[in-house]
Amino acid sequence: MASINTNASAMTALQTLNSISKNMATTQSRISTGLRVAEASDNSAYWSIATSMKSDNKALSAVQDALGLGAGKIDTAYTGMNSALEAVDEIKQKLITARGASVEDKAKIQAEIDAYQDQLTAISNSASYAGDNWLSRNSDTDPTSVSVVSSFADGAVGTINIDLSTVTLVDAGVGNGLLETVGAASGSTVLGMTVVGTTDADIDNLITDIDTALGTMATAASNLGAGKMRIDLQKDFVSKLSDAIDRGVGQLVDADMNEESARLSALQVQQQLGVQALSIANQNTQGILSLFR
Repeated sequence: MASINTNASAMTALQTLNSISKNMATTQSRISTGLRVAEASDNSAYWSIATSMKSDNKALSAVQDALGLGAGKIDTAYTGMNSALEAVDEIKQKLITARGASVEDKAKIQAEIDAYQDQLTAISNSASYAGDNWLSRNSDTDPTSVSVVSSFADGAVGTINIDLSTVTLVDAGVGNGLLETVGAASGSTVLGMTVVGTTDADIDNLITDIDTALGTMATAASNLGAGKMRIDLQKDFVSKLSDAIDRGVGQLVDADMNEESARLSALQVQQQLGVQALSIANQNTQGILSLFR
């Protein structure tokens, strides 16, 4: 039936054209943003999951920063401890040299030992990173342990704990640092050892105690090394975990540009055909006029 009031063909063509235009707008938005799910209205489930994952990844970024700071501190302490070990080992060599030496030679050797003892104090005081010195405590209020943020999962923060009481070289507050511990054999600390006015037996006792100090410091260096390795491993893991989360978010919300490009080309053709179909439908009414000529 031909009607001048209702053009069914034009209505159908217009609805089709509107649908094509809407799909084109969606496709163009995906191409411009690179996202298949940019808003909750696009896919509420995926949008919610992706938003939570992005928040967790920001937390992991903060964890990476904390691990980097912790790595710097423990690396500084580890370097200082190794340098202190070398200085103490040099003192041991001087003690061995002093055994059986003359009074005059012992005085010269003591001058060298004094230099190494001063170096040990300097190492302890200067092994500082970002305002923290793990090898030297200045007062009783300084912490005896520290925690390095290492992870974040399910709203909980994980830490790596370092016991500073086992690595402190000089403790101004209590005086029980590794270099200040009184030796059982000689009754002297590493920083207080002297060969002036000593007998060979006295020097033997000093050597026994400095060997003990070297063993304790080696254990402290080993503990710092283990902590350093753990932090490095955790840094590597957190970095890989962050990348995995990024990939997971991308799989949920990122647009496939190849697919969107092909869809846009198809929609452009459909739009052109839709416009032509609407034009043809509108021309049908002109045929009614010819019936009355």
